[in-house]
Amino acid sequence: MPREKRVLILDGSIWPEIYRPVDHWRALLGSVSADAVHVSFGDKVPSLGRYSHLVVTGSETSITKHELWYDAEVEAIREAFRRGMPILGSCFGHQMLAVALSGKEHAAASSTPEVGWIEVEVTEEDELLAGLPRPLHVFAAHFDEVRDLARPWRVLARSDRCAVEAARYGERPIWGLQAHPEISPQDARILLGGELSRFPDKAPLIRTAFAQAPRDAGVAGEIVRRFLSARS
Repeated sequence: MPREKRVLILDGSIWPEIYRPVDHWRALLGSVSADAVHVSFGDKVPSLGRYSHLVVTGSETSITKHELWYDAEVEAIREAFRRGMPILGSCFGHQMLAVALSGKEHAAASSTPEVGWIEVEVTEEDELLAGLPRPLHVFAAHFDEVRDLARPWRVLARSDRCAVEAARYGERPIWGLQAHPEISPQDARILLGGELSRFPDKAPLIRTAFAQAPRDAGVAGEIVRRFLSARS
């Protein structure tokens, strides 16, 4: 692995006019070098040898479908795993980690989707989540979820509607977060507005989220700092 921190972001976004996850993550990474590859647009994943950390973003599509670009993302995650790279996945990226490392049966449609600002209960305080505010409020927007994880996975957090809000692969520096701490309240409203027109069947959930007062614990910067400090 390279001596200097250099992050590769796997971008799974579909509609850049409403959701630009690379912008969110780059803002949090600050001066740390970061390249991005728009996997969902068919861009080729570069060699991972130049990178120290991997971030897997959310996506407006569903993990229950099978798009051709999923295969490229799965292979990149598995290669990063073989190299011992720290990996952080958010929302769809969290689900993709479970699929890539444990199998597609570990991600499925949620019977209780979460859209809006939610309260997360940290159930195991590891180095990524220890000492964060209680209760922990973050933005979420997911209709699928991770389920039935087995060892070496450790479930680190839950909510009333989702049993696996955060998980870690054993003692490896590999984490999945179902929510979107990286999305600010302002960007959350842009995403919700775009989804409202694109997912009419989900309109009641999205309208309820719009009516919420934002509840953001502001933990994204600290989570990223801890992730960048992680070593294989």
